[in-house]
Amino acid sequence: QVQLVESGGGLVQAGGSLRLSCLASGRTFNLYPMGWFRQAPEKEREFVSAINWSGGSTYYADSVKGRFTISRDNTKNTVYLQMNSLRPEDKELYYCAADHAPWATPRRTRAEYDSWGQGTQVNVSS
Repeated sequence: QVQLVESGGGLVQAGGSLRLSCLASGRTFNLYPMGWFRQAPEKEREFVSAINWSGGSTYYADSVKGRFTISRDNTKNTVYLQMNSLRPEDKELYYCAADHAPWATPRRTRAEYDSWGQGTQVNVSS
């Protein structure tokens, strides 16, 4: 497993932007796909975006496509989620996750991820 620490959450007005970061340690970061998920109170944790080991392949939920961009810097063991045009419905707790399988394609299934961060809260005011 890998240890993951998210940062970058906060309060922003609708239409604004935030960039989330996730610092990884404890496993060879550049072999594994990474993902972002989010969860609202009393709701299921849902997929947001994923990126393959090299950063050359990405995958987005329809709800964020065109507004969010996932990227990674393997020299810094960090994955990012740039969130633009934020909406009130984007207000959730955002989690970073590491896939259990090296070199896998990016995927949306929670069960494929074996390491999770503690989450960072994103609040969007209307």
